[in-house]
Amino acid sequence: MPAKKKVRTLHADLAEVLLTEAQIHRRVKSLAREIKEVYGDGELTIISLINGAVMFTADLMRQIDNPVRLDCIRVSSYGGKTKSIGTPQVIYNLTLDIAHRDVLIIDDILDTGKTLQLVGQLVRKLKPASLRTCVLLDKKARREVDLEADFVGFEIPDKFVVGYGLDFNERYRNLPGIGVLRPEKQTVGDWAKG
Repeated sequence: MPAKKKVRTLHADLAEVLLTEAQIHRRVKSLAREIKEVYGDGELTIISLINGAVMFTADLMRQIDNPVRLDCIRVSSYGGKTKSIGTPQVIYNLTLDIAHRDVLIIDDILDTGKTLQLVGQLVRKLKPASLRTCVLLDKKARREVDLEADFVGFEIPDKFVVGYGLDFNERYRNLPGIGVLRPEKQTVGDWAKG
């Protein structure tokens, strides 16, 4: 009888779980109510920062019954690292005309603030009627610019987190909850070892 192959689970790579799937979904529903209170029944143009905010954006949009337009912008700020690489780089820009529209930027995590600041500056140049920001996670301990989000899901400690869209080297995005990645898993070379 052949030996059983060891099955690797992504959860084993987590040192701790910060937020369960149920906690996230409850908060997404309450965030949608907060957003509705501000925007009323008006149309929104949502700008999602991809890839990290894809799951959060999709779940949040399903809870908002306003007319919604969606566009995405892709910004690289981490590369294969666990800390910001410095100045964020826009890789994929907007395609919708957002002039004179109510715009809500959605991101997965507000960390140093540099990415959200850059995207906010780009969007303001396109002359929206209003501009607000919504983040799932706020890591205030890492802030390097004077910036606060209008809507915040959870404030978290200064730990490197993955899951629910957040990644390390493009892995772990599919986890339903959010957890702290074990320190020994926070190197790109670890994945090459299998």
